[in-house]
Amino acid sequence: MGFRLSLLDQSPIADGQSAYQALQQTIALAEKAEEWGYHRFWVSEHHDTKLLAGVSPEVLVSHLLARTERIRVGSGGVMLQHYSAYKVAENFHLLATLAPNRVDLGVGKAPGGLPLSTKALQFGRTEKLDFAEQLALLKQFVDGAVPEDHELAGVGVDPEPPTKPDIFLLGASVASAELAGRQGVNYCFAKFINSDELVLKEAVTAYRAANPDGELIIAVPVLAADTEEAARALAGEQKVVRVTLSTGVSVTLQTVAQAEEFARQAGVTDFEVEERTANIIAGTSQQVKAELERLRATFHVDEFVIHTPVTRQDARFRSVQLISEAILTADVR
Repeated sequence: MGFRLSLLDQSPIADGQSAYQALQQTIALAEKAEEWGYHRFWVSEHHDTKLLAGVSPEVLVSHLLARTERIRVGSGGVMLQHYSAYKVAENFHLLATLAPNRVDLGVGKAPGGLPLSTKALQFGRTEKLDFAEQLALLKQFVDGAVPEDHELAGVGVDPEPPTKPDIFLLGASVASAELAGRQGVNYCFAKFINSDELVLKEAVTAYRAANPDGELIIAVPVLAADTEEAARALAGEQKVVRVTLSTGVSVTLQTVAQAEEFARQAGVTDFEVEERTANIIAGTSQQVKAELERLRATFHVDEFVIHTPVTRQDARFRSVQLISEAILTADVR
């Protein structure tokens, strides 16, 4: 096969469904992912969307670790700008102590919500570090390597896990790849956010030049079904919405209503909303396999994180199962 497969789950809340039901499906999918041979299972962080139930990945990671035995579990990712790097390091040291060699600490730069939820998450903070400073400090805390001249030198991060959690920066730009490379952390390019393969190629090149020994993963939107027609019909229902404010800020959201609300909360009246059909790898399991093999050969990556952007449980689980049967199970027969 030549590459590993992992999953990213956002705990989507389908129409008529409760958040409880969505989280139960995430738990069931993690258990199946382990059974079907996936390497990692990551959960995301989103706030005040009413569409996604995963608001606190570290809490959900803890539960998923207890419900599984072997699969790596992690955040995809913690939105680091909102939090103390020290507390994030403590949380994941504790997780890695509870489940040694199974924990991934993925972090992202995006807000994970609308301006008001960002304000609420950061309310009362008197100091806010630049994201690059936050990421550097997080790595220093996890590695136990805070410089002697830093004002926090000497502080311990307890407990000390048998194996440190693996740190990944999640991004969708050349700049994020360069940052991950400079900081010496692993990198995951979110192709389900930015499908431009020229940008992906530049990001891969930049990251490998700066950190040739780091792990490089591509997160891809994938939807497999029993027939090509069924897969493409489901994929055609999925939309990508992007709002660009007159200030230059640009954010990807789930719906047009969310995009308009983002602009309202940001206090901007001049903005553009673009809605387009999502660029999803869709087809039979063999067609999906062929496309992943093309990406593997083009970008020389060792692992893909699969994101299945549908709310229907039956379609999501069937897609994950079909891909496993075509790639993971077939590889060990």
